[in-house]
Amino acid sequence: MSLHSRLSRALDDNISARGTIRDERHFFEAAQQLTPAAVLIPITDRTEPGVILTQRPSNMRSHPGQVAFPGGKIDPEDADAMAAALREADEELAIPGDSVDIIGTVDEYYSGSGFAITPVLGVVPPDLPLKPNPAEVEDWFEVPLGFILDPQNLMERSAMWQGRKRQYYEILWQDRRIWGVTAGIIHNLAARLEWPHD
Repeated sequence: MSLHSRLSRALDDNISARGTIRDERHFFEAAQQLTPAAVLIPITDRTEPGVILTQRPSNMRSHPGQVAFPGGKIDPEDADAMAAALREADEELAIPGDSVDIIGTVDEYYSGSGFAITPVLGVVPPDLPLKPNPAEVEDWFEVPLGFILDPQNLMERSAMWQGRKRQYYEILWQDRRIWGVTAGIIHNLAARLEWPHD
């Protein structure tokens, strides 16, 4: 069975999430207008699949140095969230849109910074010649899918932010710290996706 079929089946078989789907909507007023955005969750088609993540440049105005999925705001010319995620992945890492085998979208994530983020799940060939756009990506890396979805590797943390206690998730992989919105999206994916891990 192909990786695409395995992931699709795993999502379909667990349509009622085994854990609570969480986001950061409690940080803003219910009537607040959110900016639509999309990210691509690129899963490499290997015997042991991995997830490609980026590290943002430390001099960026927004979320400097943080780990993220390729993605950004949905532009007016984008047909939908999937088109935006593919466009951003191409702009940030030179992932050709026609090389992504889209599975579909997963649970929308509302960020405390005012974005309604649609994660798009897709399978990409292994060892693509990725070319980071230095204006948006300082580095990229790949984490085993089994590791990133293992609940034992997803730690819940808390900190004060804008005068309020904030709960967030954190994953430590080698010398990388994956946290905040990215870890929150991973938490929700792990709640939906039954996947073997070590």
